[in-house]
Parts: sequence; structure tokens; C-alpha cells
Amino acid sequence: MDDDNTPTPTIFTEMDTLQHEGGELEWKESARWVKFEEKVEEGGERWSKPHVSTLTLHSLFELRTCLQTGSILLDLEGYSLPQIVDDIVDRQIADGLVAPDLREKISFVLLRKHRHQTKKPIHRSLADIGKSSNTASSESVHPSQSRSMNDISDTPSTDQLKNKFMKKIPRDAEASNVLIGEVDFLDKPFVSFVRLAQATTLGGLTEVPVPTRFLFILLGPHGKTKSYNEIGRAIATLMVDELFSDVAYKARDRDDLIAGVDEFLDEVIVLPPGEWDPKIRIEPPKKVPSADMRKSVLNLNELGQMNGSAGGAAGGEDEELPAPHELGEELKFTGRFGGGLWLDIKRKIPWYCSDIYDGFHIQSISAVLFIYLGCITNAITFGGLLGDATDNYQGVMESFLGTALAGTVFCVFGGQPLIILSSTGPILIFEKLLYEFSKNNGIDYMELRLWIGLHSCLQCFLLVVTDASYIIKYMTRFTEEGFSSLISFIFISDAIKKMIGAWKYYPINRGFKPDYITAYKCECIAPDQGESSFFFSLHFNLTDLDWSQLSKKECVKYGGALVGSSCKYVPDLALMSFILFFGTYSMTVSLKKFKFSRYFPTKVRQKLISDFSIFMSIMCFVGLDMLMGLDTPKLIVPTEFKPTRSDRGWLVMPFGKNPWWWYVASFVPALLVTILIFMDQQISAVIVNRKENKLKKGCGYHLDLFWVGVLMAVCSFMGLPWYVAATVISIAHIDSLKMESESSAPGEQPQFLGVREQRLTGILVFVLTGLSIFLAPILQYIPMPVLYGVFLYMGVASLSGIQFWERIKLYLMPPKHQPDFSFLRHVPLRRVHLFTLVQIVCLAVLWILKSTFLAIIFPVMILGLMVVRKLLDLIFSQHDLAWLDDILPDKDKKKKEDEKKKKKDKKSVEPESDEEVRGKLWSMDLFSQQPF
Repeated sequence: MDDDNTPTPTIFTEMDTLQHEGGELEWKESARWVKFEEKVEEGGERWSKPHVSTLTLHSLFELRTCLQTGSILLDLEGYSLPQIVDDIVDRQIADGLVAPDLREKISFVLLRKHRHQTKKPIHRSLADIGKSSNTASSESVHPSQSRSMNDISDTPSTDQLKNKFMKKIPRDAEASNVLIGEVDFLDKPFVSFVRLAQATTLGGLTEVPVPTRFLFILLGPHGKTKSYNEIGRAIATLMVDELFSDVAYKARDRDDLIAGVDEFLDEVIVLPPGEWDPKIRIEPPKKVPSADMRKSVLNLNELGQMNGSAGGAAGGEDEELPAPHELGEELKFTGRFGGGLWLDIKRKIPWYCSDIYDGFHIQSISAVLFIYLGCITNAITFGGLLGDATDNYQGVMESFLGTALAGTVFCVFGGQPLIILSSTGPILIFEKLLYEFSKNNGIDYMELRLWIGLHSCLQCFLLVVTDASYIIKYMTRFTEEGFSSLISFIFISDAIKKMIGAWKYYPINRGFKPDYITAYKCECIAPDQGESSFFFSLHFNLTDLDWSQLSKKECVKYGGALVGSSCKYVPDLALMSFILFFGTYSMTVSLKKFKFSRYFPTKVRQKLISDFSIFMSIMCFVGLDMLMGLDTPKLIVPTEFKPTRSDRGWLVMPFGKNPWWWYVASFVPALLVTILIFMDQQISAVIVNRKENKLKKGCGYHLDLFWVGVLMAVCSFMGLPWYVAATVISIAHIDSLKMESESSAPGEQPQFLGVREQRLTGILVFVLTGLSIFLAPILQYIPMPVLYGVFLYMGVASLSGIQFWERIKLYLMPPKHQPDFSFLRHVPLRRVHLFTLVQIVCLAVLWILKSTFLAIIFPVMILGLMVVRKLLDLIFSQHDLAWLDDILPDKDKKKKEDEKKKKKDKKSVEPESDEEVRGKLWSMDLFSQQPF
């Protein structure tokens, strides 16, 4: 391990103890470590739950003594266990630690077979019991008798090769074997620490077929079993510690190993025996801090991760606070014509093929089903509202076709295919005002709309070629969270409003009294013969019908009258609708959380139940609705491919219906649309491209805006709605494609690896949306309350992880119950509440504007959020803003310059601070420390 930059392999540690059973010696596995400790429970029937190793301070000091007095063999050339044992014993004899006449006895003990704790079928276990009893009676302890000198197998057994525990261990892992035992022929401990030059598979030594790199052997006289076991647990725990294992791989001699133990001792936390029960097993933490924190003395300042994450990252008073919105070249102002667009294209082309084949995964199926249902619900909702607002010039059919066309083109050619395009509320309000204006002034709405779309397209192109997306760098978390929270609340409120409307259309029968059920009746009465003689002369005579047997629909159809107190009775559909609505939402939330439960294997919980939670919830409540057979409101999908309005076609002509000057004047309203599209698109893109999502294929702000502009023109020519990035659905798309590690250590939470970046899910969603016209016979069984439940889930789920929402909840929590957010450690609570209050007021203003005719200036008000954020620099310090929000780019530069200047002044005037002294001491060679 000469190369210091080579990453240290993961260590799997197994501790075996020497057992004396029936006069027979064998090594029995007693504990194992990948990251946390697992013990063999009493009776040897199962493994314990993974837990944090709690070591006695005395055992660590004894381990240090063992390493000082025992033999240390580093980079030993070993190819088999007998040869390694011979080399170990030879070194002990050469160093005068053991007598030569003990060679055979020590070798005999070390080469006994190893019994591992593995799950076996019942019949296999019974066979093993019989076998062990027979061998116990026929074999003895001493090498001079019938047993062979080498009782350990040279190759891994079938149980080892088939052990499912191998899935929990990384592929590049190496093993560390700890052997602890008591023997009657030693009068002082036999201790040896071995590092092999190359990791070697040593047959049946290890539970799983992982090559062994380290061996620690401790044999001693009888009477100190507990002490020996604790020393073994101490070295096993050290070997899985990232820093000590790094020392063990790179150690040059004994002193380096002892220095590694000293470093570990420096960081050990002692629990007072009077305040702690050692029998308690500490649960593994949800997030293990990075070892990088421990490598720097700056962790003394306890600086946590930026921007409210509950986890911590290294930091310090002299450390420059990182700006989470350092977006690099993606939003670099090039100063060249179309420079940003060209960089986006160069960045995305190398990934294009992988964007296709990376989508071939079972997780993509659940993502497609989830987003598809969200998109068609959105298309139907906005299509219906657009039909009402524009007198059916744009309706559900146009909404379906536009969603399919715009979404597919964007996912195929866009810079960030994880973004989902959709209609938005502000665009809907703009369309409504534009139609009313056109109607009142005798202007052709579709032609005017076409020219507005063309002007907006050109304005988008102008923003693209001038790298105007650079302004997004000034859009901090304050603006992002205000915008995304508003959209999330709109989703939640719209879903609830739709359900409240069910009480109006399907009122509960409060007047129904079960005790008077005998009085309720409804009869169909034949119409007066004179009034309907013409109708019946064409069809049939009155005597041909039995009016008392006609259904309600038939009675009305044939002109009859319904008479009776129960004629207006309808089932309680409102109640059933709410059961479907809250049931879908609650079941989805429960199944999503099920992956953290204790039931079923990880693959079942995560890959099947959690990933397909939304689909399973929808199918469950669609089935419940069909079982009840009630006439709940169902999804209505167009069945014919034609415009909603019969007097318009699929193409809008640009000339002939309006005066020529309108073609120029439409530039002004187009400016509002462009601002709206720019802000909507780029804010959603920033949220999707957040560094927390760990996207690796880059993004394309300029390329995205270019294609949105192109689609504006295309949709305007076809009379289709305008489309822009939908924040909530895009976040839901990201969440449905998140990847987690599969081979996590026992007790370790799966690590978030990133998002499955590809184009396939988006393309399939929008192709299915276009084909939904032909899927009407199937989709008509889905109740609308079920889809509103999906809407509610999407709105609530998009709020999770938003620091603004977490800070709002702090208003209702006493300080002692507040979570340990990093910003609470560094910013006074009153300042946190003040910052949150400003955001709440801004959100309330945006909500009021959205709900009135002033919604047309909504995009300008989002720009207003950036102005408010700029003014916050006058109220809050840069330190507070760094923890609660992001430092603005210009302020960040100024802050760095001020810090550099202060550092220079301190160095020239002030003596060295304690931190600087500690830093210098820390930078000294760790291995030069003196032992205790």
C-alpha cells in the first residue's frame, strides 16, 4: 500500500473463540463486523441485531499492551493457513516469546476446524449433530493421536459459497480474522498481529469466501476468558474503523500500529458506569458521519452541513462557508452569442445513449405508472378549466394532445429530461383574461394567441443566446422554497377543493329516516295521453308499456313523471368519495414508509412495496369502488380524435382575422408570458438539479429554455395549451427514480446514490398520455377521488425536505423538543423565526395575487422575491444567511475578500490562536506520538 491515494478496501471482521466441547477443540464464530457488531445470541441459534460496539477502556489499553509485546508480521507472504501459522510460530520462537517445544501444540490449536453461524435446513442440522457426536467420541485433543494436524479445510465449503450474507459485503472487501482462545499449555499470552502482502482466501477460516488480509491471534492461560474476549472485540472494532484500518494497511512497523490505537483512544467517548447499563445495545445511527470530519481538527467547532440538513459536515470559523448554489459552467456567463446553449449541447451529447439504456430497469415501470396518472389527471383538470375559460377553444382533447406532443419532444431533446412539462395555474389565468379581452374587443382569440406565442418564442430565443439564465445564480433557497411551497400548497388545496365539491353534487341524505322506510316510494306515472299522442303514434301505444316497471332513466326518456318521497334519493357518494380520497393518500404514504419497517426482506420492501406504492394504492381503491358498485365520479377521457370545438381545426392561420398592427402589439402581452415561462422553467430546473439529488449527467438550462420556446410556437400554431416545467410533478418524478445502495452493511441505512437519470420514463409517460384516447374503456373505471388522492400525496411529498416547512413547524415546538438542525446551533431561534415569518408573508402575498385578477403579474412577483431576498442583507448578518439561506454571489466574493484581509491582519499583529496551535499540532506526523 505504497500509494497513499489508493482507497482502503472495506474490512469484514470475524471473531472466533476456541471451544472445548466433549474433549474436542474447535473454533466457533462468536461475532462479526462489517460496520456494526453482530453477536451470536445465546444458544447459537441466530445473529443479534446489528448494534454499535461498546468497548471497555481497559480492553483498549490491554490491546495496546498486546501490540507492544506480541509479534507483528507486516506484509507476510502467505498462500495457506498452515504456512502462515508456521511463520507466526517461528517468529514467536525467534523473538523468544514462546518455547520451541510448544510449536506443535500451538499449530495444532490454530489449525482446528471453524464452525460458522449459518442457517441450515432442519434435516442438515440433525445430520451435523450426529456427525459431531461421533467425532467427539473418537478423536482426542492431542496431535499425537488420530486427528490430523490440519483440521481446517483448504477450500471454501458449499455453505460459505451460498451464504446470502455475501450480498451485504462490498465486492472489493477483505477479511480480518480474530482468533481468541484459552489453552492449558501456556503460562503467558501468545499474541500475534499479521498483515498479509496479498489478500488470500484461507479455506474455511471465514464465514464468507472473502480473502483474508489481517490476522489477530490471542491465546492465553485459563482464567481470563472475559478479558480475552474484550480484547478481541476491541481489535475487531478497530479494524472496521475507517481511520484505523487505513493505518493498518499503511503501517510500516509496530509503532505505527500503536500510534493508530492512540489516535483512536483520543476520540473515544467514555460512558460513566453508574449512568449506563452495558447490557443495552445502541441502535446504529441513521446517518454515520464521514470519517473526513475526524481527519480535521476543525470538527471541534461542530459545524454541521449547510442549509439545514440534520447531518453534519466539517467546518470551522476560519473555513469558507460553501455556497450550495455554485452551479459551475452550467450557468456560466460566456459572453458569446449562444455560448451557454453550445456548452449545454456539448455536455449532454456524450450521455445521450446512456439516457436511453439506463431507463431499462424495473424501477422505471413504477415511475411511469405514477407520473402517467399524475399527468392525465393534470391534463383533464386543466383541460376542463381551459374549456370553461375559453369557450372550448381549448379543452380536454387539446390538453391531452398538447401534453403528449410537448412532453415527448422535450424528453427526447431537452437538457434535463427528468423535468415534466405541464400546464400551470398562472398560464390558465392568462388564457382566461386574454379570451375575455378578445371577446370584448371583437378580436379573434386564436390568431392573437398565435402571435403572442410567436413573440414569446422569439423572446425565449433572445434569452437563450444572451445567456440570460445566468440570473438564476441570484435565485437563492429563499426564492426556490417560496415558489415550490406555493405550487405544493396549490396542489394540496386544489385536491381538497375538488373533494369538498363532492358534498355539493352528492349531498348526504340527512332527511332519510330508516324507521319510516315503509313510507318511501317512487312511481313512474304515464304522461297525459293528449299531450303525448304524437310521440306514441310514431312508436307505440300506451298499452304497450308497463309504466310501473320502467327504470328512472326510461321513465324520463319516455316522458313519464316520477312521483314519490324517495325519487330524489341518491347513495351517499360524498362519503364514499372521501373514503377513496383519503384511503388512496394514506395507503400510499404507509406503503412508501414500509421500506423502513422490520417486515419482509429488503428487496420486497423496497423494490416491490415502496416503489410500486402508488400503483398498488390506486388498484386497491379502484377495486374497492368496483366492489361497492356505487356511481362515483369517474375519469372522463375523450374517445374521438377531433378538436373540442367543431368550428376550429388543428391549425391556426396567422393572417386574415385581426388588424395588422395586432401582430406587432402582441409583443407586450408576450413579454409577460415570457417572464412567467422563464421563471417557472428555471426555478423548477434549479430545484430538480439541486446538489442533494446527486445528478451526474449535468443539466441544460439554456437548452431547456430553447425547446420550451420552440414548443410555444408549435403549440400556438396548433391551438394547443402552452407548457412549462411543472415543479411538483417533476419533484415526484425525481423521487420515484431515487436509487439506494443494495449491499449496505447490517444495521446501516441504505445510502442514497443518486437518481436514475434517463429519458425513457418521460417519453413513455407522454406517449401513454397521447394513447389515452384509445385507453378510455379501461381508464373510465378510475374514480376521480382516487386521482385527487394522488394529487394530495404529490403536494405533501414535495414539501418534505424543504427547510422552510421544517422551520414553520418549529413555531409549534418547545425548544427542548426541536430537532437538532444545524442552523439552530448557529443562529438564535428568534432570528430563525423572523426569517421564517418573512417567507410566510411573501407566500401569503403570492397566494392572494394568484387568487385574483392580478395573477397576470404573478411572474413579476416571483422576481419580487429576489428583491426581498436582497433586502434581507440589511436585516440579517451574512453568517445567519449562510445557515438559513444562501449567500448571494456578489456577497460571497466580498465575504471571501474580507476574510482574507482579516487573516492577513491577524497574522501580522496577533500571536497564534489556540486553533492555529492545534492545527499545527494536528498536522504533525500522527505516528510520532509517544505511547502512554
